[in-house]
Amino acid sequence: MVLDSFKLSGKNALVTGSTRGLGAGIALALAEAGANVGCHGRRANGNQVCDKIRALGRKSFYLAGDVASPSVCAALIQKTIDEFGSIDILVNNAGTIRRAPAAEFSQEFWDELIAVNLTAAFRLSQLAGQHMLKRGAQGKIVNIASLLSFQGGILVPAYAAAKGGVAQLTKALANEWAARGINVNAIAPGYMATDNTTALRNDVNRSRQILERIPVGRWGEPSDLAGAAVFLCSRASDYVHGHVLVVDGGWMAR
Repeated sequence: MVLDSFKLSGKNALVTGSTRGLGAGIALALAEAGANVGCHGRRANGNQVCDKIRALGRKSFYLAGDVASPSVCAALIQKTIDEFGSIDILVNNAGTIRRAPAAEFSQEFWDELIAVNLTAAFRLSQLAGQHMLKRGAQGKIVNIASLLSFQGGILVPAYAAAKGGVAQLTKALANEWAARGINVNAIAPGYMATDNTTALRNDVNRSRQILERIPVGRWGEPSDLAGAAVFLCSRASDYVHGHVLVVDGGWMAR
């Protein structure tokens, strides 16, 4: 049955940046599809999503840390393997954003955003990929890109550069690993109602301009990514490699 190909029963996943927002929505979606899901965030008190995952009858754990640190990336992958026995699915969702005019954008902000949004995605993918390749088992890696993987944005030069890099990293890893049974793809969310867009949603004029361009006429919700995430993490996407799936309410079609 075709619906069976979307099931994640027996699969072991890690979702970074999963205490709230898009990451929490993705983590719960994977658990609902049958996967054990490890969660991550920057703060120590991030077990709420884990509790919901366990309530579904799945295994879970929470590990706090800044993915800008190579040691945290290594610890996340190792913790997943130690807790579950393997890592079959990696979702690189952890990210941050800083807004400032390009002429005034600080080196500190630039370094932070490249480290968290791009370099960490490579480190985590590399470590998970090493484990998957060694096992010789099929694996799924999903990066969270952005509309700014395609567009330049305003007042977010480092974020746009990092997310453009995420799209290209996705394709580069897919080129190397597709023949080895590892699918590497990305989701590019549109304008979503999360912490990252609070400033935009609170700006009456900017919010109106954004909504006027989105054909569906509303901000996206974390639940809008659930189907895309399950698809790209499941057998249903076995022949999908190096793709950046836009989930944007039609924004890119305008």
